[in-house]
Amino acid sequence: MTHAIPTYETKHAASEAHAFEDLNRAFDAFRDANDQRLAELETRLSSDVLVEEKLARIDQALDDARRRLDAFALKASRPALGGPERPALPAAAAEHKAAFDLYVRAGETGGLKALEAKALSAGSGPDGGYLVPPPAEREILRRMAVISPIRAIASVREISTATFKKAYSTTGPATGWVAEAAARPQTNSQVIAELTFPAMELYAMPSATQTLLDDAAVNIEQWIADEVETVFAEQEGAAFVNGDGVNKPQGFMAAAKSTVAAWSWGKLAYVPTGVSANFAAANPSDILVDLVYALKAGYRQNASFVMNRKTQAAVRKFKTTTGEYLWQPPAAVGQPATLMNFPVVEAEDMPDIAADSFAVACGDFRRGYLIVDRIGVRVLRDPFTAKPYVLFYTTKRVGGGVQDFDAIKLLKFGVS
Repeated sequence: MTHAIPTYETKHAASEAHAFEDLNRAFDAFRDANDQRLAELETRLSSDVLVEEKLARIDQALDDARRRLDAFALKASRPALGGPERPALPAAAAEHKAAFDLYVRAGETGGLKALEAKALSAGSGPDGGYLVPPPAEREILRRMAVISPIRAIASVREISTATFKKAYSTTGPATGWVAEAAARPQTNSQVIAELTFPAMELYAMPSATQTLLDDAAVNIEQWIADEVETVFAEQEGAAFVNGDGVNKPQGFMAAAKSTVAAWSWGKLAYVPTGVSANFAAANPSDILVDLVYALKAGYRQNASFVMNRKTQAAVRKFKTTTGEYLWQPPAAVGQPATLMNFPVVEAEDMPDIAADSFAVACGDFRRGYLIVDRIGVRVLRDPFTAKPYVLFYTTKRVGGGVQDFDAIKLLKFGVS
C-alpha cells in the first residue's frame, strides 16, 4: 500500500487551517474570560486580578493567531516570478528581463541603455538607475497591497508624470423648483478647485554578495521583490496615515479636523466620545454607532474601521444589549475581522487611545483616499560603497492624499 507524500501546497493549506482554528479557539476563550470579568464587575463592582491577567494573555494570543493567519495569506500570495508555470514573455519583455538580469549580476549596462534609449526613457544608470522589468514591478506593487493596510483599501492610480492633479467642485450651480410660467433666475457659476498629489521618492537599499549574484539558480527579480516589499510597505503605510506631505505623501490624519456640525471641505469631521482618553463608562459602544452614522449612506455601504492593535483590543470587549460581541473574527481564511459587520483594518500607525487622540477612523477609503504610483521602479547597482557587498539602490515614487473629505470620519477621545 502506497501513501501519498504531502506536497508543499497541502502542508501550507493544513497550517493555514490550523491557524484559523487557533484564532477561533482564542476568541472563544477570550469571550468566556471577558464574560467572567463582566459578571464579577456586576456582582462585586471589581474584577479579579487573575481574570484580568488571563484576559490580557488570551487577547495577546488572539492577536498572535491573527498575525499568523495574515502571514500565511501573505505567503500564499507570493508566486515565483518567471516560474515555469507562467506563460512565455513577449519578445520585448524577455529582452528587458535578460538585460536587467545581466546588469544586476555583472553590472553590464549596454543592453539596458539601448532598451531605454529605444523607449525614450528619461533615466540612466549614473542618474537614477534602470527600470526593473514590468512583471517585477507589478509583483512588488501587488505584494505591497497585501502588506500595506491603507493601500489595500484606498484608490490607487498609476501616473507617468511627477504630479497628479484632480479637479473638484467647491460649490455647485444653484438649483431649485419654479412654476411653469415663472421667471427662471440666473444661477450661480460652479466653482472649481484643484487637488494636487505629487509623487515623492521612496527608497530601499538591499545588499547581496557577488557569490549570490553569480548563482544562476537565484531569481534576481524575485530576490529584489522579496527584499523591498516589506520596507516599502512599512514606510508608505506610515505616510498614508500620518505623513505631513514634506518629501512624503500626506496622510489622512494630517488633514485639518472639525466637528460634524462645523465641517467644511478640506477638513475631516470627528465625533467626540465625551470622555478624555476613553470611551464613555455607560454604553461605550454607542459612540461607534454614532461614528458610522456620521457617514452619508453612500459612504457607509463600503466603509471600514481603521485602528491599531491596542484600540482593537479595547473594542473587542464591547457587547450588544443581547450579549453578542460587536467584534467578530474572520468568517473564513483571507477575510478581515469585523466590527458591527464592517471590516476592521489594523494599521499600527494609527494613534493609541489617549487624551484628544483620533484613534479610530471609519469611512469609504476607496473614495476618500487616493494613492498615486509613478510608473517605474528603478534599481541602481553600487559595487563600491560596501565591498564585498553589492548594494542595490531601489526607488519608487509614490504620493497620496485625501480626495474626498466627506468620505472619512474620525473618533476623538475627548470631551468635545
